[in-house]
Amino acid sequence: MISSSVNALGIIFPNSYDSMVTPLVTKRVMASIPFASRYRMIDFLLSSMVNSGIGNVSVLVRKNYHSLMDHLGNGREWDLSRKNGGLNIVPPFAEKTVKVYNGRVEALTSILHFLKAQKEEYVVMADSNIAVNFDFEKMIQEHIESKADLSIAYIERDLPSVWPAETSVEANSCYYTLRIGEDNRVTEMHINPRDIGMQNISLNIYVMSREKLIQQIEDAAVRGVIFFERDVIMPNLNKLNVHGFKFEGYVSLINSLKAYFDENMALLKPENAQALFAGNPFYTKIRDDNPTRYTNDSNVHNVMAADGCVIEGTVENCVLFRGVHIAKGAVVKNCILMQDTYVGENAKIQYMITDKNVTITQNQEMNGTSSFPVYIEKRQTV
Repeated sequence: MISSSVNALGIIFPNSYDSMVTPLVTKRVMASIPFASRYRMIDFLLSSMVNSGIGNVSVLVRKNYHSLMDHLGNGREWDLSRKNGGLNIVPPFAEKTVKVYNGRVEALTSILHFLKAQKEEYVVMADSNIAVNFDFEKMIQEHIESKADLSIAYIERDLPSVWPAETSVEANSCYYTLRIGEDNRVTEMHINPRDIGMQNISLNIYVMSREKLIQQIEDAAVRGVIFFERDVIMPNLNKLNVHGFKFEGYVSLINSLKAYFDENMALLKPENAQALFAGNPFYTKIRDDNPTRYTNDSNVHNVMAADGCVIEGTVENCVLFRGVHIAKGAVVKNCILMQDTYVGENAKIQYMITDKNVTITQNQEMNGTSSFPVYIEKRQTV
């Protein structure tokens, strides 16, 4: 059992950035999107919190959360099935004060009574559109040492020349860049910048004292504002000591369907997989299944395959989730095939993303491109 050694509670927002990957979230939230062969997006931050000693985690769901609840269950796989603390999934209308929220301020306002009843000194908040092996304990310690009011985790990375078109403040799908001054203090925060080149990109991971957070949310609620970054942090950068915590590790950042494809494919490079999965383990829902079976006729090169797969054909540069079946004579290249996808005999596909339980019938030939992978919805037969 993992001990709760950090004096902090965790809050995860699973619906943030849903609008940036619209095809993948028609029946699920961003947090439950399958990633890296056998995981869901929430597994990475939830596991990181548990590995850092955070044993009290709340997930504030907004909509389409059935898949997420089925995945998380009672939190047993993450050692969060506990009498005190543990995993707390908060759906809309769970209580009189909880409602369907639009921004982080509204979400936190609806659980103010819960926050006031907790005993932890600090609160860690995160979205679930990133796959990362994050050391929350280190960030909390740096937050304490800096005597900051708020700490924000960020990475230094090149911005793409064009952000996804669907990014908007109204959709609660903003990306933020930071200007860092002396002593790692955040001096500026920009929304959806159009700059190019190396920038400090916020990971939307925050650390704040519980009492300070309650005070800020109560003040924001009185003013009727919605967004934590735009309405609470940015207007108060001169008043609050906002500290930047630079994360040096590997990060998969999902901001579009193309980014989802690229970040999965990037893990086929051993150095990237090692960077993400080395160190503390990630936990996920267990599915008891047989090991992947490769027949004598199969031809496999550079593939990440979960358990339960049957490969009889040719597979190159692919990410295969649990239970995928590639029939004899089929050729699959540069694809992401989610759970229980079936590719029929002599079918030929490349640059495809198939959702769960998709069937590609025999002799079909389907091609996307590296810049525009083709997505097939859940339970479709093609």
